[in-house]
Amino acid sequence: MQKHLTHQLTTLFEPAQPIPLPEYPRPQMVRPVWQNLNGWWQYSIQKGDLPRPSSFAKNILVPFPPESVLSGVEHVLQPDEKLWYRRSFEVTAKPGEVVWLHFGAVDFSCQVWVNGQQVGEHWGGYLPFSFDISRAIVAGENELVVMVEDETEHALHQKGKQRLEPGGIWYSSVSGIWQTVWLEVVPVRHIRSLKITPFIDTETLEVKVNLSDAALAAGCRIEAAASFAGEEAGRAEGTAKSILVFHLPNARLWHPDHPHLYDLEVRLLAPDGEIDRVDSYFAMRKFSKVKDSQGFWRFAVNNEPLFQYGPLDQGYYPEGLYTAPSEEALLSDIEYAKKIGCNLIRKHVKVEPLRWYHACDKLGMVVWQDMPNGGRTTKDAVVYFTFTSGIHRYDQNRLKRFGREDPQNRQEFRVELKEMIETLYNVPSIAVWVPFNESWGQFQAIRIADWVKTLDPTRLVDHASGWFDQGGGDFQSRHVYVKPLSARVPDNRILAVTEFGGYTMQVEGHVCNEKKRFGYGHYKDSASLTAAYLKLLQEQVEPLIPKGLSAAIYTQITDIETEINGYLTYDRKVEKMDAESLRDAHRRLTETKIE
Repeated sequence: MQKHLTHQLTTLFEPAQPIPLPEYPRPQMVRPVWQNLNGWWQYSIQKGDLPRPSSFAKNILVPFPPESVLSGVEHVLQPDEKLWYRRSFEVTAKPGEVVWLHFGAVDFSCQVWVNGQQVGEHWGGYLPFSFDISRAIVAGENELVVMVEDETEHALHQKGKQRLEPGGIWYSSVSGIWQTVWLEVVPVRHIRSLKITPFIDTETLEVKVNLSDAALAAGCRIEAAASFAGEEAGRAEGTAKSILVFHLPNARLWHPDHPHLYDLEVRLLAPDGEIDRVDSYFAMRKFSKVKDSQGFWRFAVNNEPLFQYGPLDQGYYPEGLYTAPSEEALLSDIEYAKKIGCNLIRKHVKVEPLRWYHACDKLGMVVWQDMPNGGRTTKDAVVYFTFTSGIHRYDQNRLKRFGREDPQNRQEFRVELKEMIETLYNVPSIAVWVPFNESWGQFQAIRIADWVKTLDPTRLVDHASGWFDQGGGDFQSRHVYVKPLSARVPDNRILAVTEFGGYTMQVEGHVCNEKKRFGYGHYKDSASLTAAYLKLLQEQVEPLIPKGLSAAIYTQITDIETEINGYLTYDRKVEKMDAESLRDAHRRLTETKIE
């Protein structure tokens, strides 16, 4: 089925480079020496009860998933199959150095061997992970083998919009390696990670530096320097377990209109000099909620109300599915949203490579970050009945309805949610965490939202985006299609329409299937679509802003497979509406003065 869909699309981007996606994959913790392992690997697919294959006769282009055109495979991995990868590499490590093998993301579970020695295993398809392979490598050529399994919707793991049989709002499945694989050689005493927290009200920045066990045992010291536009802004130093505090008076604040970023250099020191160093960056900014003069709660950036408007973004590409064909492609949708006057993107039930968030930081695009959904989705008939009958569906008990009756499954969700927050914590542009969407695998949302707040008190939480609001979190979050938008009785939360619109227009020659289409409100040409869209904003969104509406998220940035409700076609070749008209309309919303 995937071949049928993708071969009807003309290729947007140039053929893959010898090393696809060669850019450094971790922009907020950079070291100069690293090795990219993307490129052609060998692979084999076989039934799950069989052992490791004796030969790997075919090739796959990593990091494109095997379901994609760019992988060179175009095979939908089945729940009873195992996908085996193999490649060789050379790496030089001196005594006293550690070799880390990094994976950007592998869907869903994997085991990894180096020279026949198992170096680790991992579960969860959306987040980066690493293994210390120092004891397994040898001088000269080394063998790397990765085995992957993925049950997609046959299990209740986190899977986002993936389906083995896509259609409507559900899209092609993805498995295996789908983000960059890379090597890094570091001293045994080294910096493991950074946790960066700005406080604009006290004009301070806190940096917690996590070190390797060897560095902690040695009692190393840390020095760090912050700079803006090449000029030093502050210095801090401390012991291995201390939190570095920078005083940054009159800081240049990050905002969608002026996304100022500071550079950060962190050095690990021993009595005989520098051992390790990483380069990073940060922003001085604050996301919060404030009351306006009418008593409505508003989303605020740096203590000032800001109306937020922008698209839902699900991160699918016709040639690479979850994986963008190139850096240019990865950033193009953000740049287009900025071009048409948006200041917000909701990253929908997917976690992107860290370079995507880096672009949002640089361009000034506020991000609402969803947790990829798992569990069970609610049947349409049940949803229709609950809304028409007025019956409210609670998520505290009868968890089988949500596919969350298994305590282990719920714990898996919590583990992955915590890891997502920790992975993306330093990203300046992320303003809101969204644990659940439309009751898909939703459970105990108030409790989850309160827990998220303990993990990250610097951001807001949309505890249940659409459908079954439990009264928690920071947002009264609504999804509205077909029926008109309307204000609700205000409570102590921010009113946000977190999905709406979804107007469709089919562009001949730029769709996956000429006979199948999904969306809301079908229009034949750009003029009629544009008129309807502008009318929707003028007559339904704008009048609600004085009544408390603080954010609106339109569905969506691009078409995806048979869902044709994007500003752009799936191949990104056609803008369905005039960009200047969109920019003017969107700026009227985002520049609304709220007092």
